Amino acid sequence: MKKYINLLFTFLLCANISFAQETKAFKSGEFLKFRITYMFMNAGIATLELNEVMYNGKPMYHAKGIGYTTGLSKAFFKVYDDYQSYFEKAEVIPHRFIRKINEGGYTKDQEGFFDYYKKNVLVKDYEKNTEKTFPIVKDVQDIVSAFYALRNNSKLNSLKKNEAIEIDMFFDGEVFRFKLVYLGEETIKINGKRIKSLIFRPYVMAGRVFKEKESLTVWISADQNKVPLRIKASLAVGSLKADLEEYRGLVKDF
Repeated sequence: MKKYINLLFTFLLCANISFAQETKAFKSGEFLKFRITYMFMNAGIATLELNEVMYNGKPMYHAKGIGYTTGLSKAFFKVYDDYQSYFEKAEVIPHRFIRKINEGGYTKDQEGFFDYYKKNVLVKDYEKNTEKTFPIVKDVQDIVSAFYALRNNSKLNSLKKNEAIEIDMFFDGEVFRFKLVYLGEETIKINGKRIKSLIFRPYVMAGRVFKEKESLTVWISADQNKVPLRIKASLAVGSLKADLEEYRGLVKDF
């Protein structure tokens, strides 16, 4: 179950992806908290926080995503994942990412620095004491910046059923194409509020973890915020769900 929770937290970060920028769907001070359940058991918490900072003499956004196990899940195995990104304010262009994870003893401690002139990203691995560069493509996102990039995509309001949005994302030493298919609209209840949502299906790899490539479904608010409200995953063993439990600092309240 440990890898399932980590995967769901990863997809919480990937639930929104894009490359066209318009009216901002987020602002400094935004905070989102999600409750993760495995089958009928509380399994963990995931949070996302955004603040304005100065980085290399430029005003940027610093986004931080934390995921960790709670309750009985924590007693069986301990997970604490820390993902961060520094990206430009005018457009979501990542300059630095941080990945520090501890998943039941499996750990990583890495930072990545994007160089758009050389078209590569320098990844420093502090556990292995190594540095390695990887090639990147235009408009690439890291796993955290991708979340904020999609939320500014005006295409989200004009997609037709079964149309897709795709993006190039750098993660774990490679660039891969991430695809989301639009399924339609639905009004769902979150914390007692009925909220209109857009439904998307991220395509995943079927096999050991997911039953099939269509195993994941994401509900995103249909308002200006475009925040994920709910994620459901059908796994090879059981099912996983994450619901938005707490929020503040939205551009527009629900």
